[in-house]
Amino acid sequence: MQQALRNMKVVDLSQVLAGPYCTMVLGDLGADVIKVEKYPDGDDSRTMGPYVDQESYSFMMANRNKRGIRLNIKEEAGKAILLDLVKTADVFIENFRPGTVKKLGIDYDTLREINPGLIYCSISGYGQTGPYSHKGGYDIMAQGLSGLMSMTGEKGGRPVKNGIAIHDIAAGVTAVYSIMAAYIHKMQTGEGQYIDISLVDSGLAWTVWESAAYFGAGEVSTANGSAHRVTAPYQGFATRNGHILVGAGNQKLWEAFCRDVLEREELIADPRFVTNTDRINHLAELEAVIQEVLVQQDTDYWLARLDAAGVPSSPINRYDEALHDPQIRSREMVVEYEHPLAGKVRSLGIPAKLSRTPGQINRPAPLLGQHTEEVLKELAYTDEQIQKLAENKII
Repeated sequence: MQQALRNMKVVDLSQVLAGPYCTMVLGDLGADVIKVEKYPDGDDSRTMGPYVDQESYSFMMANRNKRGIRLNIKEEAGKAILLDLVKTADVFIENFRPGTVKKLGIDYDTLREINPGLIYCSISGYGQTGPYSHKGGYDIMAQGLSGLMSMTGEKGGRPVKNGIAIHDIAAGVTAVYSIMAAYIHKMQTGEGQYIDISLVDSGLAWTVWESAAYFGAGEVSTANGSAHRVTAPYQGFATRNGHILVGAGNQKLWEAFCRDVLEREELIADPRFVTNTDRINHLAELEAVIQEVLVQQDTDYWLARLDAAGVPSSPINRYDEALHDPQIRSREMVVEYEHPLAGKVRSLGIPAKLSRTPGQINRPAPLLGQHTEEVLKELAYTDEQIQKLAENKII
């Protein structure tokens, strides 16, 4: 099967996670992604373990389906190679601190002079404008500024970082759909454009229920454990041997939960719990009543009863349990492929299941500088020129 982005060429100067995640997705969908790593040490994520045969697993997870070159763009000869790449590229991605690309002479205004159709995507902590734009920003800073940390954790506890780098991934996903929109526009008009992606903006845009609470009622969302802000019961509970999630997200499910799972039909008419609003207003009492029942039996017992009643539920898996769950395995979300040094590598699969143009893992993450010579020859550099560039520490 052909892949949807088979004609897209991407020059990727980003590193660590947000930008590389974006370009990995584009590569999964067929784009020719050329990852340009800084000379001499490459992407900073190469220093992050664990390691297999001195190759970083962290680097491998976000950089499959890319060709890799190592290039010293601080030297004119290195910048000239980069400009040669840009001339035929559709997309250019960078995640330097704002202002850096201007100093390097590879800013959007400069590159569009040589390629007017270029889609240029910048990813930064705070964006290219605003009072914080000059600051460096990692995922955890974005979690703090956006308010996310104040809403994560148990009620009354100190602010807690989300378990994953959620703003990095949000920025990567935002960059993907922005690039796709710009690419469609380019196909229609031939015009390129500039895309400004912020980690803070991208994660903040996901706070849908929380913004509704504030704009609609002036309520400031705080940490609430696993409980939902507007629906109950919709949260985690302890069982006799573990924990379970219950999602009685509407009145029909709530009544089925009381009648067919808890066998406490009287709760349906309890004035504290008659409507969803009543249950939210008496959440602590609701939790106590449900918890008293669920702790009497094992997780599997309750999962079976919940399934039989049609009430959404799930165990709360450890991460290793999640990766071995039969649902996740059946959806091919854990895959294996060969790496030239690390051997057989396990990785996360491709979440988007397209019937006609599916994503594919066509190549492992590149070794540092692995495709430098190959890419330069495509740009018509001779063996002698390549050797001289290597001697001069440009590549």
